[in-house]
Parts: sequence; structure tokens; C-alpha cells
Amino acid sequence: MEPLIKMVGITKVFPGVKALNNISLDIMPGEVHILLGENGAGKSTLMKILSGVYQPTLGKIIIGGKEYKSLTTKDSYDEGVAIIYQELSVINELSILENLFVGKLPTVKKCGISVVDYKTMEEKAAAMLQKVGVHRPLKTFVEDLTMPEKQQVEIAKALVSDAKIIIMDEPTTSLTTAETDNLFALIRKLKSENKGIVYISHKMDEIKKIGDRVTVLKDGTYVGTRRVDEVTVDELVTMMVGREIKGTYFGNPDVDLTKQPILFEAKNITRSDGRCRNISFQLHKGEILGFAGLVGAGRTETMEAIFGAHPKIKGQVFLNGRELHITSPYSAIKQGLGMVTENRRETGIIDNFNVKQNISMVPYLKQSSAGGIGGFLDGRQEVRWAEEQKANLHIKCTGINQMVVDLSGGNQQKVILGKWLAANTEVIIFDEPTKGIDIGSKSEIYQLMRKLANEGKGVLMISSELTELLSVCDRIAVFREGEIRMIFNSAEASEEKIVKTSTGEY
Repeated sequence: MEPLIKMVGITKVFPGVKALNNISLDIMPGEVHILLGENGAGKSTLMKILSGVYQPTLGKIIIGGKEYKSLTTKDSYDEGVAIIYQELSVINELSILENLFVGKLPTVKKCGISVVDYKTMEEKAAAMLQKVGVHRPLKTFVEDLTMPEKQQVEIAKALVSDAKIIIMDEPTTSLTTAETDNLFALIRKLKSENKGIVYISHKMDEIKKIGDRVTVLKDGTYVGTRRVDEVTVDELVTMMVGREIKGTYFGNPDVDLTKQPILFEAKNITRSDGRCRNISFQLHKGEILGFAGLVGAGRTETMEAIFGAHPKIKGQVFLNGRELHITSPYSAIKQGLGMVTENRRETGIIDNFNVKQNISMVPYLKQSSAGGIGGFLDGRQEVRWAEEQKANLHIKCTGINQMVVDLSGGNQQKVILGKWLAANTEVIIFDEPTKGIDIGSKSEIYQLMRKLANEGKGVLMISSELTELLSVCDRIAVFREGEIRMIFNSAEASEEKIVKTSTGEY
């Protein structure tokens, strides 16, 4: 059987860095080919070359017997390649229907004039939405969808084009377990239709569930390709990072931190939309407090209310016994709070700023006056902040003047952490802090969070990965339907108890 696509000897050089060095990859009909590697390994760069966003410096691409030195985005689309980016490319201001057909509106002749064929659009859109499990009217604006629904619309958008090769970059990062199962069922159906799937993920359990072959990249070089059923997770991790990583607990199992002074406290936090009600918890010095629950259970909604990103109708927040009066994210920053948001592209980084500017943004705001308008810029201090965090967080970049949008997802996340650390923030809310981040970088972030807690900083952590919460947190509060239903300490917490509590079975 001939491959749907072959990439041979692909090399990509950016100014100052060789992102890819002689990479070869082939995709067979009816297979899920996992692309694995740490952030910065070159996975996204390779896929951007396949989708025509980047042109390779060297190498060739063979599709259906036709050889290309490089592809344009139109070439890629015409050859049946579709890519679903980790950072969603849906347009919030357009409807679901309009998003599915952006740049490829079907037309029909009427009185000799080409007009948009809305009937065909609606029929195809309805079929694709049913296929991916979105149950919304076609005219719903995408800005009104949840993150998981936006992800599903992105997948439907790729299917509408009847692509032969579908690239999925971390497609389950915003999906619940049920939605992930639905996606996997869809992928199996696409396999049965002889589609080729390139699947990028850092979730090792997913690789075993859905993959046929796996190719590992490291630092822009090819490490190897293996059949998924013939390789262990430990072997894949070693291929990725060049060393063995064992499961580690990052907490303090022998210390009862609830006997330490209370650093941060929330009392009766309630939003007008009812998405969180009477939420109360205490965070002790040296402690990492985790928040578990299903998507939409109220975890993020509570933190948005605490941080001033969404108004609350009642509730109080205290830092070291002093009540904080937070009316906006700016006032939260001024009073020592920070929030690493789930969606880094929309609310974490500023795309047209470089690393230095992104890191210095929050410390400048904290020092500013008049709502952020008043204050002075200090170029030397800006460089100090950026260089310190670059070294502290091991940010892989050509320098602090590199544009943040050109970094890998994991390094963008480190820049976001850096801006809060540079501002000497006293309590940091981490919402899905390792979303889309490789296993090696995850370990670094866990160690950093524990270091912050040990230094007296407040750490609140939302995560949908139960193994992550269990390995990092000292206590775990479980949300269900807008309320905290149970708080477990590390000794008594288990995946089974958390799942049962979050679903109402416990």
C-alpha cells in the first residue's frame, strides 16, 4: 500500500536556529500516526510545512505520486490536507455555519450569476456537526460556545473539506472524557474510510488507545518510528527526553499544612449567572490547593470571579487576613493576585509582543497608577525582568527579543508564568497550567509550583488531569454543578473518589 504522503529530508532553518534537521515521515491510508516530542522538538513546524504555512529550507513532499519542493496553503488544501491547530482558529464573530466554510463557500449559478449555495452549506454543516457531536443551531455565534464546542467545530471544519489527511494538534485538551471518547469513535470511523490521521498529543494514555504508529522528534531531529503496540510508555518517554522519567509526587506527604497560617481565603463567592454558588475555601502557607471537576462544574468560573474577570454578587476574598476589594483584573494585580488562564493564545500572551514585552507587562501594570495609564518605562529593568525569567524557567528562545508567537506552546506558557513571577505576585491561580505541554516541561512546572509554595506564595491549581492533581496538590477540592462538594487531603484522595464526587456518585 502506497503512503498518502511522504515527507523526505525536511530541513527548516529560521534566523539563528535550525528548527528541523533532515526529518522524514510517511502517512499511510487508514492509520493514526502519532507525532511525539517535547515542546520545541519541531512537531508543529513539521506540520506547518505540510499544511503550507512554512516552506522547507531543504527536502521534498510527495503526495499521490506528485513531488513538491514546498507547498502553499492552497496546494495543501487542494491535495486534501487539513490541520486542526491546538490554538483554535475559529472566528468568534462568525456563526458556526460561516466558520465551517470560511474561504471555501460553495456556489451555484442563478440567472448566470454565481451565488452562495446556502442549502448545500446547511446540509453539509448539519451532517458534520452531528458527526462530531455538536448540538447547536447553525446560526449560533462561535463566541457563545464553550471551549470544548469550539474544539469540535474546528474538527467539523476540517471534515467539511473532505480531507484525505487530517492533522490534529492536541485535539482533546479542552474535551471531557465523554467528548474525548466521541472524538476517538470519530477517528476510528475516519480510519475505516482510509483517511490518514496525524495526531499530536502529550497524553500517553491516548497514544495507546488511538495510535497505530508513533514517530518521535527531539530538538528538531528524528529519533525513530515504532508501532504503538510494540513500544512501552517508558520507552517513548526515554526517546522523547533522552532520559527516564519516573512518576514523582511533588507534595509534602509528611507535613499537615492545614496547621500552617492561612495565606488566602475565599468566602461565599457567588456569581449572578449561578455558575458558582457560595464557594468557600482556605489556602495555607506552603500548600498547593487543587480544584477538580467536570468541564463547566464551576472551577474556572469561581477563579474568574475571585480575579475580577467576572462580577460576583456576593463573597469576600482575604490575603494574610486582609480583605481585598477586587473589581477588575487590574485591581487584582495591584493587590497581589495573578492568573495563568487556560487559553494562553486569547488571554495569556500578546501575539505582536516579544518575550521581553510579554514578561514585563504585568510588573509594569502592578507599578502603574490611574488604571494602568500612569507610570514610566525602564528599558534596563525590562531587560532584567525578562533575562531573569528566561533563565529561571529555562525558556527556549533565540533571545528575549524573539516574538512570543514564534515560540512553542510550552515555552509560551513559561513566558506567561514569567510575567507573574516578575511582578512578585503573592497568589497565583493556575488554570490548566500544563495544557499542551510535554512530559519533561510538565515536571519543571510542577517543581516550580512547589518551589513557589515553599517560598510562601499561594498556589491554586485547576486541572482536568487527575494524575496531575494527585501528584502535585496537598488538598483537592472537587466541584460539581457550581459548588464544592468535597475537599480531600493528599493521603485520602484517589482518582475513583474524585470521579465519583464530581459525577454525584460519592
